[in-house]
Amino acid sequence: MAARQPRFNQALLLDTTPLPSSIPPVTEIGASSAPLLSASYFIGARCKAYNDDYMMCKTEAHGRGEFDCMREGRKVTRCAATVLEDINKNCLEEFRRHWNCLENNNQQLWQCRPHEWRLNGCVFDKLKLEKKIPNAPTNETPVHLRKRQIYSQNEPGVIT
Repeated sequence: MAARQPRFNQALLLDTTPLPSSIPPVTEIGASSAPLLSASYFIGARCKAYNDDYMMCKTEAHGRGEFDCMREGRKVTRCAATVLEDINKNCLEEFRRHWNCLENNNQQLWQCRPHEWRLNGCVFDKLKLEKKIPNAPTNETPVHLRKRQIYSQNEPGVIT
C-alpha cells in the first residue's frame, strides 16, 4: 500500500487576460468532430489560401507562432464558419445525414459513402465546392467515388 496520499486538482483555470486589439475577435465554431469531418474537404477547398498563410506563418515562426500567427488563425476560423453556414443553408438535410452517420459509425468515412455522395452532389450543385483528396493518384478512381467500399457494411452500389 502506498504511503503517499493522492492529490487531485480539479480546479478550472481560465486566463482572463484580454487579447491585444490588433488581433481581431472571432466567434468559435462550436461544432463537434463529426460535422467538422463531414465538411472538412469543403472547408479545405474554400479556405486553402487562408490555411496556407497560417501554415506559412507557423513555419516561419520556428515553433513560436501561437501568438504571432493568431491573426491568420482567426481568418481560417472565420472562413470555416462561413463554409459551415453555407452548407447548413443549402444542404442541411444531406449534411445532417452524413455527419450523423459518421457519429454513429465511429467517424469511419467508408461506412457513410452513400450519404457522402448525396452531400457532395448537393454542395457541388449549390456551392460549387468539390471534394478533392490531396495527392491522390490521378490514374485511379478516388476512394470516395468508388462504388464498392471494401470494409463497408453497405451493399455495393446501393444508396440508402
